[in-house]
Amino acid sequence: MELPPGPIGGQAAWVGADMAQRTDWIETFSATERAEIDAAIAEHKAAGREMGEITPETFRLPTLAPRLTRILGDIQHGRGFALLRGFDVASRPIEDSAIGYLGIGAHLGGFRSQNAKGHLLGHVKDLGLDIRNPKVRYYQTNRELEFHTDSCDIVGLICLKTAKSGGGSRIVSSVAIHDRMLAESPELWRALFNPMPTDRRGEIPPGMLPWFEIPVFNWHKGDLSTIYSGQYIRSAQENFPQARRLTPVEHAALDRLDELAAEMSLEMEFRPGDMQFIHNHQLLHSRTDFEDWPEPERRRHLLRLWLAPRQARELPPVYAQRYGDITPGNRGGIVVKDTVLRFTLEPA
Repeated sequence: MELPPGPIGGQAAWVGADMAQRTDWIETFSATERAEIDAAIAEHKAAGREMGEITPETFRLPTLAPRLTRILGDIQHGRGFALLRGFDVASRPIEDSAIGYLGIGAHLGGFRSQNAKGHLLGHVKDLGLDIRNPKVRYYQTNRELEFHTDSCDIVGLICLKTAKSGGGSRIVSSVAIHDRMLAESPELWRALFNPMPTDRRGEIPPGMLPWFEIPVFNWHKGDLSTIYSGQYIRSAQENFPQARRLTPVEHAALDRLDELAAEMSLEMEFRPGDMQFIHNHQLLHSRTDFEDWPEPERRRHLLRLWLAPRQARELPPVYAQRYGDITPGNRGGIVVKDTVLRFTLEPA
């Protein structure tokens, strides 16, 4: 097991209280860029293309594309996230909003499946499902989400409608958490480099166990990559007696990671049309619980993308358990037996 030689630092090791005083992570579209997006949506529809045919070449953004390349660099090699603001969703049908969002996302990376149903365009919405069902994902409820990563390089969200109250997005630098844990408790820090059984929540690729075992912290070729879902690490302990039992030190390390994530995080409120893109390998994300509107047409609704940039960091071989192929541009996502890749405009 290779370990970092010491604190990592750098632009990625930020603390939420400091980041909250900055605005350089908010990227507002100019009038010219908004017009380009509108024209690209119209061209896509006029050509009769399917959503799956959206690529940087078909969704042309002459002025915005170079800016998106720079933003992608900030996400992958800088602070790890960006908020894109100024896209109008209020006056568009959901199909047009989805096309615009997919078009911008395509300039950042290829689309990856987000669940066993093969959804390439995810819907984050309270569907009134029972979280006690082991196949229900927390994003399908109104409950607070613990800090976690998703199974892809970059995760994107666009806000279509906000909740009556709550539902704030929280992000935190896993690099900063790593450095803090190294400084305050080397024993707990070291425990997070041990492989941890993590529940797949019923989404099991052929030939795989119902859980995967990857360390939370992974040091590989000069990069710290973090993969974490405390809820599913703990549910693996409850649901799978065959999975390795965590030690008291490992449990304490997870508890401390959760505490630091809450303490060091940045919370942002989404406005309709806001697009958030984050680098999963160096950030954890969560959401506060929320109260929704009683009217179905007003209820909180976000669309989600999982993206694989063609140029990306090399991941350690152990990630193949979760990502399948770990080749940049062709990795991440969830594919099980009989999965059919598709786009849908309805939550399901």
